[in-house]
Amino acid sequence: MKETIKTVGNEVTQVMASIDEDQARQLSKAIQNAPTIFVLGEGRSGLMAKAFAMRLMHAGYQVYVIGETITPSIQKGDLLVAVSGSGTTKTIVDMAKKAAESKAEVFAITTDPQSPLAEISEHTLVIPAATKYRRPTEPGTIQPLGNQFDQSLHLILDAVIIYSLNGGNNRQTNDQLKARHANLE
Repeated sequence: MKETIKTVGNEVTQVMASIDEDQARQLSKAIQNAPTIFVLGEGRSGLMAKAFAMRLMHAGYQVYVIGETITPSIQKGDLLVAVSGSGTTKTIVDMAKKAAESKAEVFAITTDPQSPLAEISEHTLVIPAATKYRRPTEPGTIQPLGNQFDQSLHLILDAVIIYSLNGGNNRQTNDQLKARHANLE
């Protein structure tokens, strides 16, 4: 068991070390400048996107998850963070196109910088991790499906929020974030 835990940790560490810092900084800047942030993802990537949205809310950003009943329309100048490991998920690509047509800024998070999602986005954060497709350009992994992508995605998005809070115009204490945490539990 220890060896499996160590291997998984090492795999994620390698992915994190390969992240393009400029792309991560661009995402931080886009978050800080957006009047409203929308997040989008399907399946397990969608769960990671929802976790990201919750953390953005804790940080005081106005954020919505696409597909929820209270999500308003996206407007010019808003930010859509669209997550798809493959960058080919049809619903994600279609919604990103609609957001771009609305003059919102579209930021793709994917493993493939040449994917349809990346091509229609203004900016892309590439997570160089394995997906369920096991393309030749993806790193090796002992993990099933897109686990390596999902884990790395979760950690890099947390790092982007921490960077945004510590280096941006939205500095806050843990108590301020905690005050926004759900209290009807």
